[in-house]
Amino acid sequence: MSGLVIERVCGDDTSQTWLLTTPSTGYVIRLRDREPDGTTLRHVYWGPRLTAAQAAALPDRPRDWDQLLGEELPATGGERFGPPGLLVEFGDGTRAVEWRYRDHQVDDGQLRITLADRHYPLELTLCYRVYPDTDVIERWTELRHTGTDQPIMVERCDSAHWTIPVRPDYRMSCVTGEWSAEFQLSRTPLPYGETTLTTRRGLSRHQVNPWLMVDAGDATESTGEVWSTVLAWSGGWRITAHRTLGEQVSIGGGAGHDGVRWRLRPGERWRSPVFAGLYSRDGFGGTSRAWHAYARAHVLPQPAEIRPVLYNSWEGTWFDVNETNQRELAAIAAELGVELFVVDDGWFGGRTSDRAGLGDWWPNPQRFPSGLRPLIDEVHRLGMRFGLWVEPEMVNPDSELYRQHPDWVLHQPNRRRTELRNQLVLNFARPEVAEWAHGWLDRLLREHEIDFLKWDMNRAFTEPGWPGADDPGRLWFDHTAAVYAIIDRLRADHPRLRIETCAGGGGRIDLGILARTDQAWTSDNTDPVDRIAIQHGCSQVYPAVAMGAWASESPNPLTRRTAPVRFRFHVAMAGALGISGNLREWSTEDRREAAELVAAYKRVRHVIQQGQLYRLTPARVEGLTAVEYLSQDGGEVVVLGWRPLARHGQPDPPLRLAGLDPDARYQLAGTSQVHYGAALLHHGLTLDLPAGDHASTLLHLRRLEPSPAAR
Repeated sequence: MSGLVIERVCGDDTSQTWLLTTPSTGYVIRLRDREPDGTTLRHVYWGPRLTAAQAAALPDRPRDWDQLLGEELPATGGERFGPPGLLVEFGDGTRAVEWRYRDHQVDDGQLRITLADRHYPLELTLCYRVYPDTDVIERWTELRHTGTDQPIMVERCDSAHWTIPVRPDYRMSCVTGEWSAEFQLSRTPLPYGETTLTTRRGLSRHQVNPWLMVDAGDATESTGEVWSTVLAWSGGWRITAHRTLGEQVSIGGGAGHDGVRWRLRPGERWRSPVFAGLYSRDGFGGTSRAWHAYARAHVLPQPAEIRPVLYNSWEGTWFDVNETNQRELAAIAAELGVELFVVDDGWFGGRTSDRAGLGDWWPNPQRFPSGLRPLIDEVHRLGMRFGLWVEPEMVNPDSELYRQHPDWVLHQPNRRRTELRNQLVLNFARPEVAEWAHGWLDRLLREHEIDFLKWDMNRAFTEPGWPGADDPGRLWFDHTAAVYAIIDRLRADHPRLRIETCAGGGGRIDLGILARTDQAWTSDNTDPVDRIAIQHGCSQVYPAVAMGAWASESPNPLTRRTAPVRFRFHVAMAGALGISGNLREWSTEDRREAAELVAAYKRVRHVIQQGQLYRLTPARVEGLTAVEYLSQDGGEVVVLGWRPLARHGQPDPPLRLAGLDPDARYQLAGTSQVHYGAALLHHGLTLDLPAGDHASTLLHLRRLEPSPAAR
């Protein structure tokens, strides 16, 4: 069987079966319309590819002794006791749902199956999309109120529930963290009962990222079955894994969290974000490479563009921003080979600290007496693009905006307005607030030649209310939708604009925001030792081309740890390289070495940003951590190795590479060394790291063409 198919492989009055086929996997669902369950759409199979005949012959999943399991989106009512994917309340207080089949459509890689409640005016459409170049399956849910009377209260509407095949045991993988310690990888046995990952902070946040992987407990970086799910949503969310004693496992997820209620109005259609799933037989490494390829092919707006080396002024001047010091930094940055110069916080309004100015988006007249244009012109004259930091969703109480519109922030009657970082959250769910934000951003871009925006969002929602609104619960969804809409409008009207997502570091990195931005600021922690683990966790789902990484000051501003220039740059080269720090105080030798390292990165960044990632070791502080990038055509290999702490008497063993052609020969760039692929795969490559702590290396190999005799 070749090609890509969604097909109904059997169908009659009581049963219909559909097979979704991707390049190497199959996904089978079956609709049953019979007692005692009524109409149910249940999962049948998710694994390696099947033929249509094989899919049609699959038996139904067994029932648990007292509950219905394996539904594609479980609601409430009947024998349903697990976590619901749909929880609604009709006008008379009824919460149970009973479905009947309405219709289905197959078109251009999409399957849509519509069910309708037997009595109440509610339709549910389960949507699936597959592509010819990825094993990722996209799923989402649509609700429609088909009546004309009172609204339906919605407490939960997941995008999808994924059922995992029965295995002897299960392990879950996720990332946890906090500000400056994002993406800490965790792999633990999957508990029985319900395990919920969630954020109630209004955005995807540092504490946990919206994805979950499950394996049978035996997967490695290169082998084993892994089922992974990733939610494309930048607001509050919830993912729940459910494991029964009968070893039935499902993963449900979607936007919102417990306690959020909103009204589906008569005639309204509501669409959930995508909750995508992937099955891989190639371990965690194969799973990551598949998600990276999917993001480049179907998520990122400009995936093939090489991300420029940027300089960001934050650690160079902090809030002490003015035209003079930015010109000085720009001149040095250009000498280092920087291609994009970004002015960070402090350029606008009365913003001399984090206590004032947010919301007043005009250049500070004392700091930029002639506005931003002279600095922008100078940056462009130096051959660099110009970028600017903004935080549109926030306001300081000490600002002209707040004094004029105190009602524009999230707040609740008779409750104090909690300030975090001396700021409040603007309610973008209010159309006039979103329109104001788009207006000043669009004006800023039209009046200046700005190439790049660093869009920040530095705090969580508190007092999430909307006095006077008839449906205040919608702000949890509509705020994020408004952010998406503003960015979409800006990019459509300013096609040269590129955007970096930031939220106090890595607080808003997900496939929803990455569909609208070009890269993400991974963490405010630029300490290279800490960054090894942060970038390791981020790479589980997100590709290097979207992972911003800086080589910054030593001692590090956050940890006070010292590290040499070479080590700092080599760690930051694992993503989209950036530089920060007060370059005016860097020594001549440090600047010279930095320029050489920038040039070295430019020679290999096409492989790092566009190639296939192999994590050759776990992330370590003691001993060697190494990653490999293989170009899409297999002709180039880049290896980055880091050893933060050396251990006496324990030399680094040869590093076994991955993904190479065993019959090919590879030459180490800048040398006459030639290695056979088989030797690199099975014996390994000696990195020859310098002795001592903070040792690192960058190696670049090219595959040699076969000799005439070999041909």
